[in-house]
Amino acid sequence: DILDPRSPYSASKAASEYLAMSYFHTFGLPVLITRSSNNYGPYQFPEKLIPLFITNLIDKKKITLMYSEDNPGLNVRDWLYVKDNCEAIWQLINKGVNGEIYNIDGGNEKTNIEITKEILCAFGVGEEMIEFIPHRKGHDFKYSVDSTKLKSLIPEFKQKKIITL
Repeated sequence: DILDPRSPYSASKAASEYLAMSYFHTFGLPVLITRSSNNYGPYQFPEKLIPLFITNLIDKKKITLMYSEDNPGLNVRDWLYVKDNCEAIWQLINKGVNGEIYNIDGGNEKTNIEITKEILCAFGVGEEMIEFIPHRKGHDFKYSVDSTKLKSLIPEFKQKKIITL
């Protein structure tokens, strides 16, 4: 899809794709672009939602969840197990077409409040451990990608992990 960034963060990601593609078109540099769903798994830096919530609860700290009257934690994210993402990237390195963009989804769309409640349940604590904070400016309601193109090129690619806490 055409990129439509809504925040400086997403604009910087879009700009990096355009820069990489300019090198492909101008100099023939071999470039493949992947757009992956949100990753989760071992060794993830603890600033992202799942590891941040887990490390906060280990440290007996509250977790922060973006909230507004019209969107009480209903932001939707698709979660992709990191090893599945690595497998897809490896397959694309070997079978992908330079100058093409491939989406890699996880097949695990969940709202932030669903993920939050699953993590709280896994720790045996209740919603009193949630601190509701306002949404960031330019924050997207839903991140979702369609990996039909990837799966038509690599039909054997299957997401192996389903998010369970």
